[in-house]
Amino acid sequence: MADKKRDRRITDVGTLKAIAHPLRAQLYRLLVLARVATASQLADQVDEAVSLVSYHLRKLAEHGLIEEAEPRSGDGRERWWQPASDGVSVRDEDFRDAPEKAAAHTAASRMFLDQRTDMYRRYIDERAYWSDEWTSASDDSEWLLRLTPAELAELSKELGDVVRRYEERGRAAVAAGDTEGRENVAVHTYGFPFRV
Repeated sequence: MADKKRDRRITDVGTLKAIAHPLRAQLYRLLVLARVATASQLADQVDEAVSLVSYHLRKLAEHGLIEEAEPRSGDGRERWWQPASDGVSVRDEDFRDAPEKAAAHTAASRMFLDQRTDMYRRYIDERAYWSDEWTSASDDSEWLLRLTPAELAELSKELGDVVRRYEERGRAAVAAGDTEGRENVAVHTYGFPFRV
Protein backbone atom coordinates (compact mmCIF):
# COMPACT_ATOMS: atom_id res chain seq x y z
CA MET A 1 0.00 0.00 0.00
CA ALA A 2 2.87 2.37 -0.64
CA ASP A 3 0.71 4.43 -2.98
CA LYS A 4 -2.16 4.61 -0.52
CA LYS A 5 -4.06 7.88 -0.70
CA ARG A 6 -4.37 10.18 2.30
CA ASP A 7 -8.16 10.33 2.12
CA ARG A 8 -10.48 8.82 -0.42
CA ARG A 9 -13.17 11.24 -1.48
CA ILE A 10 -16.48 9.46 -1.97
CA THR A 11 -18.39 11.00 -4.85
CA ASP A 12 -20.88 8.33 -5.94
CA VAL A 13 -24.07 7.16 -4.27
CA GLY A 14 -23.20 3.46 -4.48
CA THR A 15 -19.98 3.88 -2.47
CA LEU A 16 -21.69 6.26 -0.06
CA LYS A 17 -24.44 3.70 0.58
CA ALA A 18 -21.83 0.96 1.01
CA ILE A 19 -20.07 2.76 3.86
CA ALA A 20 -23.24 4.31 5.30
CA HIS A 21 -24.47 0.93 6.52
CA PRO A 22 -24.10 1.01 10.34
CA LEU A 23 -22.13 -2.25 10.63
CA ARG A 24 -19.92 -1.44 7.64
CA ALA A 25 -19.10 1.99 9.04
CA GLN A 26 -18.17 0.37 12.34
CA LEU A 27 -16.02 -2.26 10.60
CA TYR A 28 -14.30 0.41 8.54
CA ARG A 29 -13.45 2.42 11.68
CA LEU A 30 -12.06 -0.69 13.36
CA LEU A 31 -9.91 -1.44 10.32
CA VAL A 32 -8.57 2.12 10.26
CA LEU A 33 -7.52 1.67 13.89
CA ALA A 34 -6.10 -1.86 13.53
CA ARG A 35 -4.58 -1.22 10.08
CA VAL A 36 -5.02 -4.95 9.27
CA ALA A 37 -7.45 -7.55 10.58
CA THR A 38 -9.35 -10.69 9.69
CA ALA A 39 -13.11 -11.09 9.62
CA SER A 40 -12.82 -13.27 12.72
CA GLN A 41 -10.95 -10.60 14.66
CA LEU A 42 -13.46 -7.94 13.65
CA ALA A 43 -16.44 -10.22 14.36
CA ASP A 44 -15.20 -10.59 17.95
CA GLN A 45 -15.11 -6.81 18.34
CA VAL A 46 -18.60 -6.18 16.96
CA ASP A 47 -20.18 -9.34 18.42
CA GLU A 48 -21.50 -10.55 15.06
CA ALA A 49 -21.14 -13.80 13.12
CA VAL A 50 -17.96 -14.14 11.09
CA SER A 51 -20.02 -14.92 7.97
CA LEU A 52 -21.96 -11.66 8.33
CA VAL A 53 -18.78 -9.64 8.91
CA SER A 54 -17.13 -11.33 5.89
CA TYR A 55 -20.11 -10.38 3.73
CA HIS A 56 -19.91 -6.72 4.76
CA LEU A 57 -16.14 -6.62 4.31
CA ARG A 58 -16.58 -7.91 0.76
CA LYS A 59 -19.13 -5.15 0.12
CA LEU A 60 -16.64 -2.52 1.34
CA ALA A 61 -13.99 -4.09 -0.89
CA GLU A 62 -16.31 -4.03 -3.94
CA HIS A 63 -16.36 -0.25 -3.60
CA GLY A 64 -12.61 0.07 -3.10
CA LEU A 65 -12.90 1.19 0.53
CA ILE A 66 -10.85 -1.74 1.84
CA GLU A 67 -8.56 -4.26 0.19
CA GLU A 68 -6.90 -7.56 0.91
CA ALA A 69 -3.72 -7.32 2.96
CA GLU A 70 -0.67 -9.55 3.10
CA PRO A 71 -1.37 -12.57 5.31
CA ARG A 72 -0.10 -12.18 8.87
CA SER A 73 -0.16 -15.87 9.72
CA GLY A 74 0.47 -19.22 8.10
CA ASP A 75 -3.23 -20.07 8.06
CA GLY A 76 -4.11 -19.87 4.38
CA ARG A 77 -7.82 -19.83 5.20
CA GLU A 78 -7.55 -16.45 6.88
CA ARG A 79 -8.24 -13.46 4.70
CA TRP A 80 -6.63 -10.27 5.96
CA TRP A 81 -8.09 -6.84 5.19
CA GLN A 82 -6.79 -3.29 5.35
CA PRO A 83 -8.20 0.16 4.51
CA ALA A 84 -7.51 1.20 0.91
CA SER A 85 -6.75 4.73 2.13
CA ASP A 86 -6.00 6.47 5.40
CA GLY A 87 -9.59 7.68 5.59
CA VAL A 88 -12.56 8.80 3.57
CA SER A 89 -14.22 12.12 3.03
CA VAL A 90 -17.76 12.89 1.94
CA ARG A 91 -18.60 16.40 0.76
CA ASP A 92 -22.01 17.91 0.27
CA GLU A 93 -21.03 19.46 -3.06
CA ASP A 94 -20.70 15.98 -4.62
CA PHE A 95 -24.33 15.05 -3.85
CA ARG A 96 -26.33 18.23 -4.55
CA ASP A 97 -27.10 17.74 -8.23
CA ALA A 98 -30.00 15.27 -7.86
CA PRO A 99 -32.65 14.79 -5.17
CA GLU A 100 -31.86 11.08 -4.71
CA LYS A 101 -28.16 11.87 -4.24
CA ALA A 102 -28.95 14.60 -1.73
CA ALA A 103 -31.27 12.24 0.16
CA ALA A 104 -28.56 9.53 0.29
CA HIS A 105 -26.05 12.08 1.58
CA THR A 106 -28.48 13.29 4.24
CA ALA A 107 -29.21 9.73 5.40
CA ALA A 108 -25.50 8.88 5.53
CA SER A 109 -24.68 12.09 7.44
CA ARG A 110 -27.37 11.31 10.02
CA MET A 111 -26.10 7.76 10.48
CA PHE A 112 -22.48 8.96 10.93
CA LEU A 113 -23.67 11.56 13.45
CA ASP A 114 -25.67 8.93 15.36
CA GLN A 115 -22.62 6.67 15.57
CA ARG A 116 -20.38 9.54 16.71
CA THR A 117 -22.94 10.57 19.30
CA ASP A 118 -23.12 6.97 20.54
CA MET A 119 -19.31 6.91 20.87
CA TYR A 120 -19.31 10.08 22.94
CA ARG A 121 -22.31 8.99 25.03
CA ARG A 122 -20.46 5.75 25.83
CA TYR A 123 -17.43 7.76 26.98
CA ILE A 124 -19.64 9.92 29.21
CA ASP A 125 -21.27 6.82 30.71
CA GLU A 126 -17.85 5.20 31.31
CA ARG A 127 -15.96 8.36 32.32
CA ALA A 128 -15.82 7.29 35.96
CA TYR A 129 -13.73 4.29 34.93
CA TRP A 130 -11.09 6.33 33.10
CA SER A 131 -8.13 7.79 34.98
CA ASP A 132 -8.05 11.42 36.08
CA GLU A 133 -5.30 11.94 33.51
CA TRP A 134 -7.58 10.82 30.68
CA THR A 135 -10.67 12.68 31.87
CA SER A 136 -8.65 15.88 32.35
CA ALA A 137 -7.19 15.54 28.85
CA SER A 138 -10.60 14.93 27.24
CA ASP A 139 -12.35 17.86 25.64
CA ASP A 140 -15.93 18.91 25.13
CA SER A 141 -16.03 22.42 23.71
CA GLU A 142 -18.38 24.61 21.75
CA TRP A 143 -17.35 27.82 20.06
CA LEU A 144 -19.87 30.13 18.43
CA LEU A 145 -18.16 32.21 15.75
CA ARG A 146 -19.10 34.74 13.10
CA LEU A 147 -17.31 33.68 9.91
CA THR A 148 -17.55 33.80 6.15
CA PRO A 149 -17.69 30.56 4.14
CA ALA A 150 -14.02 31.06 3.18
CA GLU A 151 -13.02 31.48 6.83
CA LEU A 152 -14.93 28.34 7.83
CA ALA A 153 -13.20 26.40 5.04
CA GLU A 154 -9.81 27.69 6.22
CA LEU A 155 -10.60 26.79 9.84
CA SER A 156 -11.68 23.27 8.81
CA LYS A 157 -8.47 22.76 6.84
CA GLU A 158 -6.28 23.98 9.70
CA LEU A 159 -8.05 21.72 12.21
CA GLY A 160 -7.65 18.78 9.84
CA ASP A 161 -3.94 19.48 9.43
CA VAL A 162 -3.44 19.53 13.21
CA VAL A 163 -5.31 16.24 13.69
CA ARG A 164 -3.34 14.59 10.88
CA ARG A 165 -0.05 15.64 12.52
CA TYR A 166 -1.10 13.92 15.75
CA GLU A 167 -2.37 10.89 13.82
CA GLU A 168 1.02 10.51 12.13
CA ARG A 169 2.84 11.00 15.44
CA GLY A 170 0.76 8.29 17.11
CA ARG A 171 1.18 5.81 14.25
CA ALA A 172 4.95 6.37 14.16
CA ALA A 173 5.18 5.83 17.93
CA VAL A 174 3.16 2.60 17.76
CA ALA A 175 5.25 1.38 14.81
CA ALA A 176 8.37 2.01 16.94
CA GLY A 177 6.86 -0.05 19.78
CA ASP A 178 5.87 2.91 21.96
CA THR A 179 2.40 1.75 23.03
CA GLU A 180 2.57 2.48 26.76
CA GLY A 181 -0.32 4.70 27.83
CA ARG A 182 -1.81 4.97 24.34
CA GLU A 183 -5.55 4.56 23.79
CA ASN A 184 -7.83 5.03 20.80
CA VAL A 185 -9.00 8.65 20.73
CA ALA A 186 -11.93 9.98 18.71
CA VAL A 187 -11.83 13.62 17.62
CA HIS A 188 -15.06 14.93 16.13
CA THR A 189 -15.42 18.48 14.90
CA TYR A 190 -18.40 20.09 13.27
CA GLY A 191 -18.39 23.50 11.66
CA PHE A 192 -21.70 24.61 10.21
CA PRO A 193 -23.81 27.76 9.81
CA PHE A 194 -26.91 28.36 11.89
CA ARG A 195 -29.36 31.16 12.51
CA VAL A 196 -31.01 32.12 15.78
